[in-house]
Amino acid sequence: MEQSPAPSIPAGLLAMQPPVFRPRDVGFWSNAAKELSRLAAAGAVAAPLRGYYVVVPNGRVGDRSWRPTIEGFALALAQRVADADRVALIGVSAARLHGALPRALATAVVAVGEQRRALQTEWGDVVFVARDVSVLDVQRADTDLTTGWVTTIEQTLLDIADRPMLGGIDPRAASDVLAALAPRAQWDVVADLASRQRRRAAYARARWVADAVIDADAPMPAVPSHRDRYADPLGLRPVAKTDAVHFGVAVEE
Repeated sequence: MEQSPAPSIPAGLLAMQPPVFRPRDVGFWSNAAKELSRLAAAGAVAAPLRGYYVVVPNGRVGDRSWRPTIEGFALALAQRVADADRVALIGVSAARLHGALPRALATAVVAVGEQRRALQTEWGDVVFVARDVSVLDVQRADTDLTTGWVTTIEQTLLDIADRPMLGGIDPRAASDVLAALAPRAQWDVVADLASRQRRRAAYARARWVADAVIDADAPMPAVPSHRDRYADPLGLRPVAKTDAVHFGVAVEE
């Protein structure tokens, strides 16, 4: 039995930027929803989320197992639903791009300008966090689907220390990520970001966790004058045992 020829994908669809799109984003068909459904049935476009499509790469047409990284998909999706220049991968998703978290995750975290509900897709969950990307320390990065903003190593350190379990990892994994990022960070930059973003507790946790693997001259956090203002460790653990009080982190009983 002869196989059906691969469907022809219009050049305009291949050139869509960002590469996650909806029928209303396609202007060269009178009935884009119908045409995209036809291409989806043929395996030429994937529909990981109702109403959203992604072109399947050449050579993988018809392969229902194909999927991009959840980080690339989340960034492209955020660029489609929000201002593309005001979204950025953060937290564990940024850590993945920085090579500090080798295992693939089922969740991606992306900053957007306003609060949006998390989306469950066939490729994983996309969690949107309301953050003003213009005040974050970001850099450009390539993913398998799109190019966009990702937080720098320094910002990523601070973000993970601030919310260790955001993105579905546990505190032990978050501690490992901090330890992997820490030797590559400029700690004076981390301290400056913490001051400007009013995230003293996050800096205290990050500095405490990473103490054994960074230079001794990295800025120390200011220890609060009152015990009840010490930073909650949030389940994080330092690389090597050290005095948490010295870093302004509350000692767990």
